[in-house]
Amino acid sequence: MKASNLLSQLENMGFDTIAGVPDSTLKQFCDGVQTYEGNLKHYVTANEGAAVAVGIGAYLASGKPACVYMQNSGIGNMVNPLASLANGDVYGVPMLFIVGWRGEPGVKDEPQHVFQGKITCELFETLAVTYSVIDQNTTQEEMAAILQEAGNILERGDQFAIIVKKGTFEKEEPFTWDNGNPMEREEVLGRILQALPRDTAIVSTTGKISRELYEQSDKIYGSHENLFMTVGGMGHASMIALGVAGKRPDKTVVCIDGDGAVLMHMGALPLIATQAPKNFYHIVINNMAHESVGAMPTGCQQTSFAEVARAAGYKTVDKLETLEAVDQIGTRIQEAEGPVLFEIPVSLGARSDLGRPKESARQNKEIFMDFLGHYHEGK
Repeated sequence: MKASNLLSQLENMGFDTIAGVPDSTLKQFCDGVQTYEGNLKHYVTANEGAAVAVGIGAYLASGKPACVYMQNSGIGNMVNPLASLANGDVYGVPMLFIVGWRGEPGVKDEPQHVFQGKITCELFETLAVTYSVIDQNTTQEEMAAILQEAGNILERGDQFAIIVKKGTFEKEEPFTWDNGNPMEREEVLGRILQALPRDTAIVSTTGKISRELYEQSDKIYGSHENLFMTVGGMGHASMIALGVAGKRPDKTVVCIDGDGAVLMHMGALPLIATQAPKNFYHIVINNMAHESVGAMPTGCQQTSFAEVARAAGYKTVDKLETLEAVDQIGTRIQEAEGPVLFEIPVSLGARSDLGRPKESARQNKEIFMDFLGHYHEGK
């Protein structure tokens, strides 16, 4: 199935707005959205709930339903506006969801997707959203029937979901772009690790940042005991780090975050500033993209995270644009009282042979808790 064909069909059905957060299962679909030459207005939103809200607003203004795309992990973010606004018992706003199915039962996937994959269909049933599942064997006739059913359901003010299995969409012309930043993320992360005191507690965000930190830490130190990788729950690494910092004021706690993750739950910044933990240091690696799921731009490329943090009330903020400045992070953290935020612009791209953690998520949790010197299950 070609994404461009589906988008054309949606436009013919009257859709003129599409919004969402990119997903690796939907990479070919997302590439198609970025290169589509039709008249669909496209929004890359900070989170999936925001995409639903955009869809509600577009419908109020035009009377036309919107299409909202996401990874199934984003269902949690969109439940509130769907259940408390769009649902037929409230405003009755029609909407079409296109959802990438990570963690599909019987298909090997990363640990953070396993449970979400098991309950994906059940969640839509609970939310009273009719759905169909498509894969690479779905025929044009079957897809036409699904879209006809979706159209009928949308006409009565309800929602419909198309759940997409891995490999459903064909490769088309890939969407590529260059953010113009010269520093490579993996080199930057390696230098940060070498600059920080070895006993620093590090909480890293989901995606390639955690994977690169894992490999760089093992390469440099032979271990990663002080690294907690937030493999799922995008946007929540800083709150995890805040929880650690609050319980361990004797530890320097560093959150290594991504621009897309910070955008997803930006309310964390003023809370951190208000709590004002003296041992909290925030590093935002900014490549202006959701790279771990296909490198689609975040839609907020002009955002200065350093200035946002300054406005939120962080004590010290800075933008580090050279490797020499990155090398001074350890010294600057020792000299400055938290909360501090450093924004580091980096280029797009990662090694094709970038690995994944060898231990289970539970094992990594226990290794990190041992590093902190606290009891965990099984000890």
